[in-house]
Amino acid sequence: MIRVCASCGQKNRIRARHLSAQVRCGKCKTPIAPVAEPLDVDAALFDEVTAEAEVPILVDFWAAWCGPCLAAAPEVKKVAEQMAGRALVLKVDTDRHPDVGARYGVRGIPNFVVLRAGKVVFQQAGVVPHTEMIRWLSTA
Repeated sequence: MIRVCASCGQKNRIRARHLSAQVRCGKCKTPIAPVAEPLDVDAALFDEVTAEAEVPILVDFWAAWCGPCLAAAPEVKKVAEQMAGRALVLKVDTDRHPDVGARYGVRGIPNFVVLRAGKVVFQQAGVVPHTEMIRWLSTA
């Protein structure tokens, strides 16, 4: 994944296993904070992150036309911000990447899956507050 240094603008390739860690810019050596926002992923990036991540992952299966998904988005964003460095948050658009949702039996959205070491720890459909999502990640 490519992350841009806020200090010098350098594009840095960050391996999936390091997305939850503070790393340094390859050019100016400024610290780059752990990812603190939901990552919109395709199947390839999803596979890379879930295979390499050293922290629990919350996956939000959603679609742009889904009202409840849009209502859940701010809550998902809060989770990413509050759990930065301790968890990752991925968003999978089920219209663009239906194969990823099919792997987890997603039939209704929004659907949330918590993964740890590539294995499903928890799964639930429907909108919930960010505090509940944080609880899921904390127990993973």
